[in-house]
Amino acid sequence: MSEGDAPRSIVIVGASLAGGTAATVLRDEGYDGSIHLIGAEDEPPYERPPLSKELLRGEASLEDGFLRPASWYEEHDVDARFGTRAAQIDPHRGEVICTGGERIAYDRLLVATGCRNRRLEVPGVGLPGVFDLRTHHDAVRIREAATSGARVVCVGMGFIGAEVAASLRSVGCDVTVVEIFETALYRILGPEIGRVLEAIHRDHGVTMHFNDTVERFEGDGKLERVVTEGGKRIDADVAVVGIGTEAAVEIMAGTGLDQGGGIPVAPTLETSVPGVFAIGDVARHDHPVFGPIRVEHYDNAIKMGEHAAKAMLGSAEVFDDPHWFWSDQYDSKIEMAGYAPTWDRMIVRGSLEDRSFCAFLLDDGGVLRSTVSLDRKRDVRRSFGLIRAQLPPDPALLADPDVDLRKLVEGEGK
Repeated sequence: MSEGDAPRSIVIVGASLAGGTAATVLRDEGYDGSIHLIGAEDEPPYERPPLSKELLRGEASLEDGFLRPASWYEEHDVDARFGTRAAQIDPHRGEVICTGGERIAYDRLLVATGCRNRRLEVPGVGLPGVFDLRTHHDAVRIREAATSGARVVCVGMGFIGAEVAASLRSVGCDVTVVEIFETALYRILGPEIGRVLEAIHRDHGVTMHFNDTVERFEGDGKLERVVTEGGKRIDADVAVVGIGTEAAVEIMAGTGLDQGGGIPVAPTLETSVPGVFAIGDVARHDHPVFGPIRVEHYDNAIKMGEHAAKAMLGSAEVFDDPHWFWSDQYDSKIEMAGYAPTWDRMIVRGSLEDRSFCAFLLDDGGVLRSTVSLDRKRDVRRSFGLIRAQLPPDPALLADPDVDLRKLVEGEGK
C-alpha cells in the first residue's frame, strides 16, 4: 500500500483483547489516521483468562488485566467509545451504524465482536444464584456469592467449567460438577487425557457427575437445588453454567457473512467484503494448515490483532499461527498447540499415570495436528514447527523424551 492509499479512518468494532491489540499496534506501526474503537462494555479492553482464575479468587483486580491503562486511548488519539453498541454495518457507504443511530465512516473495518455464552434453557435458570461467566461483572458477582463454604454446582466441564471448579474449590467452596459427557474436557482432550484431569479434580475434593445434565433449577426466590435428568437432587447456593459459546455475528447482517460458525475470513483475515476484516473469537479463519476454524484463545486474540493491524495497512501476509493455549487448574498447567477436533492416534511422551506428559495427536496419515501437555510445557512450544510443516514424524522419536522436536522438522532426528 502506498502512502496515498493509507486508510484515513479505521473503525474497530469490539473493544476486546483482539480489537484493543489492533488499535495499539496501529499506533505502534506509525498509523496517524483516525481510529474509532467501539465496545459494548463500559471498560477498556482487558484480559479474560483471569476471570475464571485470579479475579474469581479475589487475587487480582480488573485494572490488573487492562491491555493498556485507561488513559492510553486518549493519549494516543484513539476515539474510544466504551459502552457503545454497534448494530450493523453499511458496506456500500462504508459506515458502522450504532444502536442510537449514529453512523461512523470507515475506510477499513475490523470486527472483533467475540462470542456469547450459550444459554441453558431449563426451568429456574433465571433464579438468583444461577450465573454464567463472560465479563468481569460476572466474575465479581460469582465471587461475591461463592464465599467459603458455599455449595456450588458447575454445569459443564470444558475449560471454563474446569477452571471455575478449581478456583472455587481453592477458596473453600463445596463444588459439584454436572457434565453431559463421560469425563472432564472430553470434547477437547478425549477420554484418556480427560480422565487424568478428572482425577486431579477428584483429588481436590470435587464431586463429579458425568453422562448427566440439568433438568431444572429449584428454589423459593433464590437457587436452592439443582435437579438432573438422571434424578439427582443437589443442594446448591450457586450454580455456574458453562456449556459453550456462539459467535456474535449480528453486525454482519445483510452481508451474507452472519454465519453461526463465525464470520468467514481469508488466510489474510480479510472477509469477502473488501476492506472488512474479522479477528478473535468471532472469526472463522481459513487457516493454511487446519482449514476453516474458529479459535477462542487469549494468545490467538493478541496475534490476530497484531496481524490484522498490519493487514489493514497493506500487508498481504497470511496468518498461519499454529495456535497455543493454556489452562491453570490448582497447581497443574495444561498447554495445547495446534488444532485437532478428532485424531486417529495418540503418542505419549512421559506418563499419563504420573500426570507429567506430552501427548501428540496424529491424523490418519500420521501428521501431527495438535500437542497437549500437563506440566511439561517445553515440548508444546517445540512442536510448533512440526505442526506447521504438516509432516508425519517418526512415532518413536515423538515418544522419546531425549529428542528435540524442533530438529524433527529439520530431519535431524536427535
